[in-house]
Amino acid sequence: MGVLTSMKQSSVIHLMFAITFFTSGLIINFFQCILYFGLRPFSKYLYRKINYYLCYSFYCQLVFMAEWWAGSDLILYIDKKDFDKYFGNEHGYLLMNHSYETDWLIGWLLCDRVRLLGNCKAYAKKSIQYIPTLGWAWKFAESIFLERSWDKDKENIKNQIMELVEYPDTMWLLLYPEGTRFTSKKLEASQKFAIEKGLPVLKYHLTPRTKGFTASIPHMRGKATAIYDIQIAFKPSDPIKPTMKNLLLGKRSVGHMYAKRIPIEEVPEGDEAAAEWLHKLYQQKDHMAESFYKTGDFFATSGVPRTDSFTLKRRCYSLINTILWAIVVLVPMLYYLLRLLLSGSIIYLLIGIAIIFLFYLLMYKTLGMSEISKGSSYGATDAKKDK
Repeated sequence: MGVLTSMKQSSVIHLMFAITFFTSGLIINFFQCILYFGLRPFSKYLYRKINYYLCYSFYCQLVFMAEWWAGSDLILYIDKKDFDKYFGNEHGYLLMNHSYETDWLIGWLLCDRVRLLGNCKAYAKKSIQYIPTLGWAWKFAESIFLERSWDKDKENIKNQIMELVEYPDTMWLLLYPEGTRFTSKKLEASQKFAIEKGLPVLKYHLTPRTKGFTASIPHMRGKATAIYDIQIAFKPSDPIKPTMKNLLLGKRSVGHMYAKRIPIEEVPEGDEAAAEWLHKLYQQKDHMAESFYKTGDFFATSGVPRTDSFTLKRRCYSLINTILWAIVVLVPMLYYLLRLLLSGSIIYLLIGIAIIFLFYLLMYKTLGMSEISKGSSYGATDAKKDK
């Protein structure tokens, strides 16, 4: 085992990651809070301009872990002319499959490489906004938080979308129409629901929940916004599974991303017609997934026209940013931790141990957020409410 490999598997190094990430996150949250209440009421434009860089400084530490620490990469399957003309130059409403623990982070690699990472938004459960650092950052970044109460969510989606489409810089908003992570158990419940409701029965995706989609689209029409159909897959034959823990251990994974720009005018007006359009899109996504899992190619048997494939160079900013934060955070933090541990006082020793334990707990809690939630489900009750 080489020195570098040993470092990547070292619990001490992982602790340093955790200290840097969470301490920098709290510092960034502090400035976001001041700006949110002190600047945003007077100038949303200036607030969003500054907050872009604060969000980027925080998010890109995870991008660093994926592409610099673990050496992961992303192969894109996109029409090159569309990519050069539109990607990063207009607001995007991203519809992505939710099949893996790290699909969102691999998506962030693309966002960073098209200079949009600081303006990435998402639909998320309301409870997430109360989680320190990442949840607070999403709150201050004006992500859309849902309560799973349709009367409240519908109005919230309307108000937030109308705000987001007025962003001064390009913004991408991510929606997972499946609502939860794919598992075989959830697939069984999803297929049962689809049969009961006469909807397309999918093999590799959960039946999409359409209300969030149909409630969002009307408020995007007439704006500089397009839909981006995103399909992410990892080859089943890859020995390294795409998990956050493997990335932390420095184990490389390669994501394959198909992306197609769809003018928002192609979505028919009316909730029922728009919902039917989304179900048809997911049928196509299912064909692509089946083709990829069986042949290693999105296009071989899916019937989707083959498109360009290429990779983008990784940018150095996530590396520089993470190194700078490590210096700013770790030098004083480790100095005072060592003083506590070597003070000879049992009380100070216990305080030092408690701080170390807290950072470890935060690190594994954050890793656990990307794992499949045992509490989330796809059953008839939930699906009926979100259909």
